Amino acid sequence: MLKYLAPKSIKRPFARYSHGVEIPAGKRLVLCSGQLGISPDDAVPEDAGAQTELCFKNIAAILSEAGLTLNDIVRINAFVTDRGHLQPYMDVRNRLFSDPAPASTLMIVSGFARPEFKVEVEVLAAG
Repeated sequence: MLKYLAPKSIKRPFARYSHGVEIPAGKRLVLCSGQLGISPDDAVPEDAGAQTELCFKNIAAILSEAGLTLNDIVRINAFVTDRGHLQPYMDVRNRLFSDPAPASTLMIVSGFARPEFKVEVEVLAAG
């Protein structure tokens, strides 16, 4: 069983995420490369929230190949290109993950490979 770490000696998380997650011995790990908000037909929505939805849809497809689901994610690293994209990203993340939520980092970056991308998400899953 996963152990979600929330030391009382440090500030509580700012949003729905865990400070840490301990993965017990014997679990398989799946690492997903950063996924962008792009559909199989190369469509990229304008909206950061819609891009986030596609990021997690793509991640779900990758995890499915390993017999895992979004519920097996223990760590999220997310990147957005503007402070204005933080809330749309967090709205999607908070809807998809309940408490205890995965460990998570969210960073603002200057850009991605193509200028229309606003969000990129990579994860670590254990199952």
